[in-house]
Amino acid sequence: MNTNNDTSKNSPKKIALITGGSRGLGKNTSIHLARRGVDVIFTYRSKQAEADSVVSEIAQLGGKAVALQLDVGNSKTFAGFTEQVGAALQTHWHRNSFDYLVNNAGTGIYASFAETTEAQFDEMMNIHLKGSFFLTQSLLPLIADGGRIVNLSSGLARFSSPGYAAYAAMKGAVEVLTRYLAMELGVRGIAVNTVAPGAIATDFGGGAVRDNPQVNANIAAQTALGRVGLPDDIGGVIGSLLSEDNRWINGQRIEASGGVHL
Repeated sequence: MNTNNDTSKNSPKKIALITGGSRGLGKNTSIHLARRGVDVIFTYRSKQAEADSVVSEIAQLGGKAVALQLDVGNSKTFAGFTEQVGAALQTHWHRNSFDYLVNNAGTGIYASFAETTEAQFDEMMNIHLKGSFFLTQSLLPLIADGGRIVNLSSGLARFSSPGYAAYAAMKGAVEVLTRYLAMELGVRGIAVNTVAPGAIATDFGGGAVRDNPQVNANIAAQTALGRVGLPDDIGGVIGSLLSEDNRWINGQRIEASGGVHL
């Protein structure tokens, strides 16, 4: 695959596609990459105003961003979405490929194993596992040779906390998928890794880590660095992992948790 499709005389800017880029860790990653000179295509599920705000923020940093609507839990839409990505690449960058894919979009549930419903299980599977699997598959022809993929997991795939069985099981599967992708895509020079955040102060899961002082304090007490994570702690890790400095890291799980439950 020819990756140099920009019509300018200079080398084309790197382009990242980030799912769930309008809020939380996805937004932070989008901003971090923009500061590194990477342009961004990101998805949002329903809140277009939030997405437009991120596009404007990236423009103020001198970058270019395109926001596309996508429900990662609905794999039937992936073919049409891939066509939208291809059209955006041609329209805004005069290219037919992008360089980095970050499978970030997700949501969580809190329910004991005994009380988890089949509907909740299916939701977690469709968003975190099936979504990452088949969206990556659909986008694969548009990912440049020598590109990078980062899949988001969770510290909960390493340690156990009651109430997260379904969510953590899907993240564990994502980590296995990462290794298989790294093996199968290596022939194209595409490196694939997992970033596993610890508890982060965002609106994820109802914002308990951010907004509940007791939850926040309990997690901080179990973390070597003595606090919960912030979005800036993760966006920078993902940005660094996508850079050429880390081109030889492949098939790995990188936990960014401040040393929780060591």
